[in-house]
Amino acid sequence: GINAEYMGLMSVLAACLKTMANAERRGKRQVIVRPSSKVIIRFLRVMQKHGYIGDFEIVDNHRGGKIVINLNGRLNKTGVISPRYFVPLSSIEKWVTNILPSRQFGFIVLTTSRGIMDHEEARRKNVGGKILGFFY
Repeated sequence: GINAEYMGLMSVLAACLKTMANAERRGKRQVIVRPSSKVIIRFLRVMQKHGYIGDFEIVDNHRGGKIVINLNGRLNKTGVISPRYFVPLSSIEKWVTNILPSRQFGFIVLTTSRGIMDHEEARRKNVGGKILGFFY
């Protein structure tokens, strides 16, 4: 069912982010995560856009592909938020304050009716959404 599929997605994303955080902590310059998923790729694009990771390459994109990610030493912490709460636009600020160590850096990643994006873009586009995770 939808729920099991959703739980699967979240655990795959959680495992990916954990692998990245561990590699970053050990000073690795590159990390391989598998399997690949659309959600992971979109989450990585948000991280990349803000300079928290370098380039990444999707290898053999059929079911269970892998992603090779270049790390740049900027990622301190990342993870999923579970359960995936719906956050109306009006309470994004509260979540930012609760999850991120400082207003000045880091992002919450949301899945919205207009795609997966960080909280600043959600605010600009005037959409709320469900929280996927965070990074700083």
